[in-house]
Amino acid sequence: MARFLLRRIGQSVLVLFIVLTFVFVAGRMIGDPAVLLLGPEASAADILRVRRQMGLEEPLLEQFLRFMSGVVTGDFGVTFRYGFAVPDVAHPGATGTPVMPLVLERLPATYLLATTAMLFATGIAVLLGCVAAMHPRSALDRGITVVAPAGVSVVDFWLGFMLILLFGVQFGWLPTSGFGGPAHLVLPALTLAVRPIGRIAQLVRSAMLDELGKPYVDAARAKGFSEPRIVFGHALKNASIPVTTMIGDELLQIVQGAIVVEVVFAWPGIGSLLVHALSTRDLPLVEAAIFVLAVTAITVNLAVDLVYTVLDPRVRFR
Repeated sequence: MARFLLRRIGQSVLVLFIVLTFVFVAGRMIGDPAVLLLGPEASAADILRVRRQMGLEEPLLEQFLRFMSGVVTGDFGVTFRYGFAVPDVAHPGATGTPVMPLVLERLPATYLLATTAMLFATGIAVLLGCVAAMHPRSALDRGITVVAPAGVSVVDFWLGFMLILLFGVQFGWLPTSGFGGPAHLVLPALTLAVRPIGRIAQLVRSAMLDELGKPYVDAARAKGFSEPRIVFGHALKNASIPVTTMIGDELLQIVQGAIVVEVVFAWPGIGSLLVHALSTRDLPLVEAAIFVLAVTAITVNLAVDLVYTVLDPRVRFR
């Protein structure tokens, strides 16, 4: 178990290193950060001063090593847009808001939205998949198998706008934007949950049909166990390993989809912050936001692998 965990952590660190290297290279390829910050109308003296302040006059390898040392210490520099002052002769040091606290401040809102959407999607999908497996080839089963692919095909931002028009504008039941009470969570969480509901429900149905055809299920029925007890008390746990994989993958998709959904619903999370940083070419803020999202993705994948060892003890010995 310890060797397995250490190996997975080592692989995660390698993946994170590759992602950060790509972000660093891409940030230098899109243009001179000093020019992106000051604009094309800036004087050559101002651009040179900012380049020196940002360390862009150093060799690329030294810039990369400094960037990685900042990653280790959590120091991604200061944002170019929030309280930033261009260095001048009297004040050679650039001032501004550190980007990492700004990103971490937005992170709880994104986690709240993603967790709510995932809990909602998992509960509904597992129930639909189990019900469909309990009544194969019935009208209910056919209805679920038809509706599930339709949910997978829906585009998040289009669905978000439709929900806003219907429940926010037409009926006035729910708020259409902002961050507040539980009512503000309903529309964005539902928008993110529709697609994973379809995918997870399909997989639960398939896995449960396989389990319900095995001998131990026939033995449980012969002993007089009720069908719900057999399905939810025994078969569901045995069918949960592939479902757990799907849930982990869908959670990552939800976090990625939140980048667009947060903009649609003006949700103050890391996704809307990243979109704003990209639109304003705020390179340090982009780097910090992508770093946090990459760490989140790696953590979710690691957690899914660890859950395997709980659901199937045979995984510990492989």
